[in-house]
Amino acid sequence: MGKEVLLEMKGIVKTFPGVRALKGVDFVVNKGEIHALMGENGAGKSTLIKTLTGIYQKDEGTILFDGKSINPKTAIEAQKEGISTIYQELNLVPFQTVYENMYLGREPRTSFGTVDRKKMIQDADAVLKDMGIHIDVTRPLKEYGTAVQQMVAIGRAISINAKLVIMDEPTSSLDKKEVAVLFDVIRKLKEKNIAVIFISHRLDEIFEICEKVTILKDGELSGSLGIEELDQLKLISYMIGKEAKQLERTKSGYKFDGKKEVASMKNIHQGVRLNGIGIDIKEGEVLGLAGLLGSGRTELAKVLFGATQPDKGEIFWMGEEKHFKAPSDAIKVGMGFCTEDRKVEGIIPHLSVKENMTIALLPKISKFGVVNKKEQDKVVNQYINRLKIKTPSPNQAIRNLSGGNQQKVLLARWLCMNPKLVIMDEPTRGIDVGAKAEIEELIQELAASGISVLMISSEIAELQRNCDRVVVMREGVKLTELIDDEINQDNIMGAIASAGKAFAEKGE
Repeated sequence: MGKEVLLEMKGIVKTFPGVRALKGVDFVVNKGEIHALMGENGAGKSTLIKTLTGIYQKDEGTILFDGKSINPKTAIEAQKEGISTIYQELNLVPFQTVYENMYLGREPRTSFGTVDRKKMIQDADAVLKDMGIHIDVTRPLKEYGTAVQQMVAIGRAISINAKLVIMDEPTSSLDKKEVAVLFDVIRKLKEKNIAVIFISHRLDEIFEICEKVTILKDGELSGSLGIEELDQLKLISYMIGKEAKQLERTKSGYKFDGKKEVASMKNIHQGVRLNGIGIDIKEGEVLGLAGLLGSGRTELAKVLFGATQPDKGEIFWMGEEKHFKAPSDAIKVGMGFCTEDRKVEGIIPHLSVKENMTIALLPKISKFGVVNKKEQDKVVNQYINRLKIKTPSPNQAIRNLSGGNQQKVLLARWLCMNPKLVIMDEPTRGIDVGAKAEIEELIQELAASGISVLMISSEIAELQRNCDRVVVMREGVKLTELIDDEINQDNIMGAIASAGKAFAEKGE
């Protein structure tokens, strides 16, 4: 017996001045189904959701919800039908209590017309406890972390008797433990026959929690499939419009034995984070660092780049021992670093694309403190074209670009320095799948041109696709080294798990 349909959007068209955002999209969600809505930035996901929730009005098409035709004109109207949305930026009031946030704008009244706070407290407490969240609902919301605030937003959705909860990037600010709690709550919603539309750029999460995936591309339906019909490569191919085989990287065996060593680190110690680890990187090689949060991957990269100093150990560059006292020393010899936190440590938000891209290059294209504008413009235009950076102008403030395009500007910052090694810490974090595929293509182009890449990633599939060799770390120690076909989920997680057991026994 098939599942009962909850939502059916048919032939949805939405046009803005000069842009047809949705071109006859069909979208079906069953009752109690956890359904991913996927697509690159600009694919039409947000427009479809806003059309469903009354923020935008459709130009053509029909929306059937729980057996009846609806056409919400406002978010309140959609909410009354049983459709609730939890946005990436939580629309909560931190200084108000948990229970006040859960009933904001729809406070129950006593027979005297006053706000029934006793009922609000009891109901809020019951809803959250039913979700497995045990907190004091009379405390201000600001006293709780992002994960609990996310649960309060979900609790509010449930308390309005939602039949469908839409979650837009709900895990973007959560750590792994908090994500696990959120997923438990989502599964409880499913048990109550509440459907969830789950929007995320994190592919691992889609495969862990969702049953079905609908993919949009350029405002059109690209595919709607059960999760069992997909793997990550096939999903990406639907999203960017390329055959899966075009995205596959053919590996012909490890070919770097005997190749020139660009950098190596031996017996590196730093506090409790690095405990005698050593790595080496060959010319044109993509070397991956794998490990759980806190394994020391970023700390090791920062030592290599001169951003922090080791307590002990040796660093070699092109066969010569070096001591990089600051990143400027590493940059001078031909090293670049695309940081994990591009918004805090990477981009300078109020400066332009041009200024962000050439900030490290300025000493080379300046004379007596005067920048050669012609040379600067030439470099900027060259890399905007080469990396396909989408910006209306080189003078556009970088903060106005998408995450993927900001990442490309940071990469261009180092490429225009003609580096020998680029360190990339979580290079695809927080960017859409299309931009991820482009960044991965650029990594392969760098390697093919002889530039070495040190790649840190928490996504094992990403390491598998891109790396020639992977060093697996735990607690600042090198556990194992994998090459080519050895690089896979089982080998990486197996090494980490085995080491965890060994560390535990040693601790005893």
